[in-house]
Amino acid sequence: MNKIYTFATAAVLLTAGALGYHVMASPAAAPQASYVLLDGSTKTTEDLKGRVTLVNFWATSCVTCVAEMPRIVETYDKFHAKGFDTLAVAMQYDPPSYVVNYVETRKLPFRVAIDNTGAVAKAWGDVQLTPTTFVVNKRGQIVKRYVGEPDFAELHRLIEKLLAEA
Repeated sequence: MNKIYTFATAAVLLTAGALGYHVMASPAAAPQASYVLLDGSTKTTEDLKGRVTLVNFWATSCVTCVAEMPRIVETYDKFHAKGFDTLAVAMQYDPPSYVVNYVETRKLPFRVAIDNTGAVAKAWGDVQLTPTTFVVNKRGQIVKRYVGEPDFAELHRLIEKLLAEA
């Protein structure tokens, strides 16, 4: 009976983990990485400090990513003036021309990076599933990770809380 309970519990936890979000037990520093933006400029993780930042790993071929993108834009628009930022990182397998076309046709208002080598996804915990989204506080610490589309009402409450922190 104990084995059945353990198996059932493990199945529930694996399912929740695969489909939901993870609250970080204690905030861990965002990994050091270098991001090549569409305009050719480079940013680093250090550049994220001082603002609450959403780091979203996505792909133009990912149905959920495309479906959630308007909500990510709305989130950016709602909080940007208060000290919030977004960095969308296109996965290594996403053709750069597709990413550029998507960003231009949808007029994404935030920075977009292309992870040509896969080094950024690897640095952030070997991200392979899209969308995977991280919330980083002003101190540069990861406070939450979402795998799949976030609960945007809950995400907005978290952003408001983090923006209010000193």
